[in-house]
Amino acid sequence: MSESFAELYEKSLNNINLKPGSIIKATIINIDKDWIKVNAGLKSEGKINIDQFKNDKDEVCVKIGDKINVVIEAIEDGFGETRLSREKAKRLENWKNLEKAFNNNERVKGIIIGKVKGGFTVEINSIRAFLPGSLVDIRTVRDILHLEKKYIDFKLIKLDKKRNNVVVSRRAVLEIGNEKEILNKKIHEDKSIKGIVKNLTDYGAFIDLGGIDGLLHITDMAWKRVKHPSEIVSLGDEIEVKILKFDRARNRVSLGLKQLSEDPWKNIKERYPVGKKVKARITNITDYGCFAEIEDGIEGLVHVSELDWTNKNINPSKLVNIGEIVEVMILEIDELRRRISLGLKQCKLNPWETFSLKYKKNDRVEGLVKSITDFGIFVGLKGGIDGLVHVSDISWNEIDDKVIRSKYRKGDIISTLILSIDPERERISLSIKHLKQDPLTVFYKGSLVNGEIIEINENETLVKLNNNVIANINNNGYLIGDKISAYIINIDRKNRKITLSDKL
Repeated sequence: MSESFAELYEKSLNNINLKPGSIIKATIINIDKDWIKVNAGLKSEGKINIDQFKNDKDEVCVKIGDKINVVIEAIEDGFGETRLSREKAKRLENWKNLEKAFNNNERVKGIIIGKVKGGFTVEINSIRAFLPGSLVDIRTVRDILHLEKKYIDFKLIKLDKKRNNVVVSRRAVLEIGNEKEILNKKIHEDKSIKGIVKNLTDYGAFIDLGGIDGLLHITDMAWKRVKHPSEIVSLGDEIEVKILKFDRARNRVSLGLKQLSEDPWKNIKERYPVGKKVKARITNITDYGCFAEIEDGIEGLVHVSELDWTNKNINPSKLVNIGEIVEVMILEIDELRRRISLGLKQCKLNPWETFSLKYKKNDRVEGLVKSITDFGIFVGLKGGIDGLVHVSDISWNEIDDKVIRSKYRKGDIISTLILSIDPERERISLSIKHLKQDPLTVFYKGSLVNGEIIEINENETLVKLNNNVIANINNNGYLIGDKISAYIINIDRKNRKITLSDKL
């Protein structure tokens, strides 16, 4: 069955973007005194005020049958009519033309229509733009009567449709002249030159030098670290830059701003010798440390390991804030890579050195059990530092390290003896067993001792002596629990073994 006319018509509407704000094609079908009627292929014809079709001379510039672009304002406005706008379509077309001219570095024509703070208002095809006073002419001008109500060529230096912001320059047009002459006279490497900031990107700024654009890379804006070009320059700024490189074959100019000032890294080791303490401002905080500026253009890194004496993996944000002034020490300077290592903890008392001044070997100290590991017990001491009781220094007699560690719990307060203090390596060795005399010291080779058989196995028979000292003896028919007397025939103090015998 063939489709009805209504169905075909509905399908044709589906192919048209009918959202408010959309541009569609329309045909002029009638012109009267106040209105122009158009057919845009919609359910109803649209009427547009005739003023939207008049030129500067108040003349209607269209005729019946002309096809034009219009913008949909409303499909049904509440009275069954379709509202269309020729003026909005023309404005959108004008914006597109401006964008094309901006991207292609083309001139545009406009009329100066008024004076505002800092410059003048320019109308370019019904779109208003701002002309800064400094960009009216090559030289400063006070009177612009000779320019008013005339179509003048301008160069677009800023275009932001979203904010309805257009900035133009007449001066840039006047400076263009003969490009070859400009290149020969103005563009020379190592020469300083003035230009207008034309565009900003994440990697730098494009500067209009008057006939040719140069790139001011973000790394050449300042000696210090720059996150975004907008920190240094703004669109429309007139700045002085240095020509670093000019590729005449490709018409590419590399510019520098920081090169106009002395390199702060020059003679830096003389100004900041290693070990010197200086004031610095925190500029950035990362997971691995924080950056601090010791002078304009000079930043160094305080690694997380150099923030605190006792906490090597502390979150930097818990110690410092951006903008805070702190004291740091110069640890290392790499002039070639332009890197400085700074220390924050070095400007505070070293708790390891403080501890070493207050305590010495064989002093008795108390501490809190911080953690228990396979190799020993960490004990918290005064000053926020830890000491280690190695598993071999917990007990004189216990052999099983699991049994030894089971006697202690995290949080216990225990007494220890200092075996050694090493401030440079930040190590303190402690002992629990050395609080008591070594029980082996009361035994001598050849002496007769009494004991009890506590264990019998294939390899040895173990005897418990006084002071819980364990010895071994050849099994001569002994049973567990037997009380015996025997002679000490050998004492291995290094491996802590006593060997017994029934006979000398």
